[in-house]
Amino acid sequence: MPGPVAHRRARGFLAIGVAAVVASRCLDLGFLLPGAAPSGKASSRRDMVTGGIAGALMAAVGVPQQANAYELPPLPYAYDALEPSIDKATMEFHHDKHHLTYVTNINKALEGKDQPPLVELQKTAIQSGPAFRNSGGGAYNHNFFWLEMAPKGKGGSPSAKLAKAIDEAFGSMDDFKAKFAAAGAPGARFGSGWVWLVVGKDNKLAITSTPNQDNPLMEGVEGTPGIPILGCDVWEHAYYLKYQFRRPDYIKAWWDVVNWNQVNAWYEDALGGKAPTADSSSAAAALVGSRAQPEAKGKPAFGLKFNFEAQFGS
Repeated sequence: MPGPVAHRRARGFLAIGVAAVVASRCLDLGFLLPGAAPSGKASSRRDMVTGGIAGALMAAVGVPQQANAYELPPLPYAYDALEPSIDKATMEFHHDKHHLTYVTNINKALEGKDQPPLVELQKTAIQSGPAFRNSGGGAYNHNFFWLEMAPKGKGGSPSAKLAKAIDEAFGSMDDFKAKFAAAGAPGARFGSGWVWLVVGKDNKLAITSTPNQDNPLMEGVEGTPGIPILGCDVWEHAYYLKYQFRRPDYIKAWWDVVNWNQVNAWYEDALGGKAPTADSSSAAAALVGSRAQPEAKGKPAFGLKFNFEAQFGS
């Protein structure tokens, strides 16, 4: 029977082989912004993607890893992919500056300590102090936000099950959108915050809003606690370049880029008591999936499926 040394060598060779194949696929699929020449920004974004994928690959083949800091996940689409609802410039500084700041600060707060999955950090964030509440919440909320959006026409629609639950809770989809927008309007959520659709302990849907970077997973949160399946960032930095003071216009346009396919999946998980992990691996997997859609006919398909449900090829 092979000993532990042989097992380690086998895992090492497997990791190297998988990484080499994935690297060739990434080059083939053009892991840059569509139509962009190699640049500092594109290179940085590519590094974030490959870094996230590398970690997932190593975990998948059983290679031991040291505890890692939380990472800024790559966007699962180009910066301009959500236009005209959300402009390119807003996406660039929202993701690359604001989100990065939250990730950096929560890493500083946990430096030298074990770092649990980001979703697990949310429960006690309020009691743990401002760094956990503001930066830990901000890191989780933004991971969630990027994944729940998709280019217009690509996000699908609510599943029959979710649509029925929305009708039962709010009367109709139009009534739901109106109540959601009202909860996020300046008169209801003064200043910065988020508006959410959550699944409560009774498995019923509810709309709530939270201040700053709080979210419904946090114990002691203002509003209705629950498992979030949809959330809209109503901080000014999320919309001010394009909409200025017109937050209701931003929320109205935002519906065009909701990724209902993701919301449907999160709804099913929430019914079973599972909150969205919304971690770096999920975002990297989503980006890989979006790049891997075009597949030349007759070209051998290459599929790898990891614990985060990423697939290369089809």
